[in-house]
Amino acid sequence: MWDFPRLHIAAVAFVVLLLAISPISIPFKSVLITIVSAALGYQVVHIFPYTKWSPTEVSLTEAPSVAHEVSLLSVNVLMENERHDDLLKLLEREDPDVLLLMETDAIWADALEPYLARYGTVRTHITDDHYGLIFATRLKALSAELVWLSRDDTPAIKALLCAPNNTKFNFIGLHPRPPVPGNDTKTRDEQIREAALMTSSAERPTVCMGDFNDVAWSSTTKRFKHYADFREPRVGRGMLSSFHAGYPWMRLPIDQLFVTQDIGLTSFARLENFGSDHFPIHATVFFPTRCVLSRA
Repeated sequence: MWDFPRLHIAAVAFVVLLLAISPISIPFKSVLITIVSAALGYQVVHIFPYTKWSPTEVSLTEAPSVAHEVSLLSVNVLMENERHDDLLKLLEREDPDVLLLMETDAIWADALEPYLARYGTVRTHITDDHYGLIFATRLKALSAELVWLSRDDTPAIKALLCAPNNTKFNFIGLHPRPPVPGNDTKTRDEQIREAALMTSSAERPTVCMGDFNDVAWSSTTKRFKHYADFREPRVGRGMLSSFHAGYPWMRLPIDQLFVTQDIGLTSFARLENFGSDHFPIHATVFFPTRCVLSRA
């Protein structure tokens, strides 16, 4: 759990440090300054890559043509959210080629059914436990299946899709359970690890996105990137925190997008709030013979 509030801990440490170096008389002042400085530095090391001062891992490049682009949209709708029309307006505007919806219950499925009818491939897992999932794509799907990567009943989506330039690529959508009281990180980490291992043996370009219920700078996410040799568009572009949409003071980057190095990135953005506790994550990618990467 201590992976989550690193930004908040850093902010508190910075304020304490300012007070400590002020003329105020404090017992053991030098010891306090040393401890707080070390704590601040430790947090900054973790969160620095997710600031605009860090080098990017994936550069923004133009696709050879608009026809080669693939738009991706990941949305945790919040099961209790009743603003169905607001999401439908967002979907109509973005019109993604690949759509991943999470926390979809029967009410959400009914509200979205007319829109989803335009997609050639739709896979659904409709539940009332906040772990429903809908995957839809207009791309040619060579396969698209719900898979269970851990011991809990939380599904993921695994699909083999064909891009407009006929490049075959993997798409993996995740929404593991969060670490909350009574539910530790073990099953979440297991699902993320299995997704990474599944990707590491793949010979095709791979996109992985979804609500990871894990911050971008956590040790689990770092291992995930290492195992699967993923690049992260968020690095060097700011945190683009996606949760909680209703409370700016507690926002965290837990909705993720990862791509392998053979994928080009045209755009990456956090979209507007439509009533959920998560902001949607949108990206446009393409599949060149060589993807240009920007690294420090």
